[in-house]
Amino acid sequence: MAQRILGIDPGTNIMGFGLVEVSKNQAVYLEHGIRKFPANKNSVEKLGLILSETEELITRHQPDILAIEAPFFGKNVQSMLKLGRAQGVIMATGMSKGCDVFEYAPRKVKMSITGKGQASKEQVARMLHALLTIPEDESLTLDATDALAVAFCHFLQMGQPTDTEQPKKSIRKRSGSGDWSSYLRNNPDREL
Repeated sequence: MAQRILGIDPGTNIMGFGLVEVSKNQAVYLEHGIRKFPANKNSVEKLGLILSETEELITRHQPDILAIEAPFFGKNVQSMLKLGRAQGVIMATGMSKGCDVFEYAPRKVKMSITGKGQASKEQVARMLHALLTIPEDESLTLDATDALAVAFCHFLQMGQPTDTEQPKKSIRKRSGSGDWSSYLRNNPDREL
């Protein structure tokens, strides 16, 4: 049975979306795009627009899964707060429409697509064109590419246990001289 994954790159000015369909362990590109929100709207009005656009995308495409880029850490607290609110609205909308909702850190998405957690947005876009055989005449904005990357990242994670599904390893009791190298040697699962 085919499953549809809707990827969303949240934003309060531009929201990217990308859609793939998974059948027989293959992901097929369906659509991508962006939704722009007027700059003259206040933050509450923009959240309403984000809600209605997300509802429209879900109603039109009927995805089984909503994959969203997780919050990242930035220097501007106000921007982070606005982005977090947008992400929350998108996730809540997906859950209310019956989608399974997953979020992925930007680094995880880049690592899944390109093999490099520090890959540029342009590198991700080029790799997606190759992996999903997107028609040549389909130009992807970076916001749409990010959203498509999140959807494809989820496809790549399907069938693999997530971090929360893996059994927790117990911390072994520290022994030895008490320095960090001894601790890490005795607790390899704790190394960052």
